[in-house]
Order: sequence, then C-alpha cells, then structure tokens
Amino acid sequence: MGDSGEGLVDAESRLAERMEEREQEKKKARQTARGGDPERARLLESCRLARTELQNQLELATHQVRRQQLGQALAELDRRIAQLSQ
Repeated sequence: MGDSGEGLVDAESRLAERMEEREQEKKKARQTARGGDPERARLLESCRLARTELQNQLELATHQVRRQQLGQALAELDRRIAQLSQ
C-alpha cells in the first residue's frame, strides 16, 4: 500500500513541475507580446503548447516508430520556437 502512495506523490510533483513550467512560458509569452508583434507571440505560445502536448505523447508512446515521429516533430517545434524567439 505504501507503493501506491509513492506513485501519487510522484504524480503530484510532476504535475506541480508542469504547472510551474506553464506559468513561466506564459510569462515569457506576455513579455514578448508587450515588446513585439502580438501575432508572433501567439505563434510562439501555440508552438510551446504543441511541444508540451507532443512531449506528453512521447512519454506515453511505446512503439519505436511513433517515438521517432514524435522526436522529429519535437525537433521541428524546437527549431520554430528558436526562430520565433529571436
């Protein structure tokens, strides 16, 4: 029974970490929007959200080909995020 409690604590800590990451991403997006193009900020936030979703899918994927596809998609999103962040 103690093992299930540990799993719950791990899940809660992962959830807390993700929430903190999302808050930081939102702050960065707001700062970008203030000083720059709102359309660019919208695109950047969209890419970050998509990246988060793909990362979650990658963690759950078991099939090697699907993991490769997700890895390539993440690399493309990272490239776009870097391009939009400049």
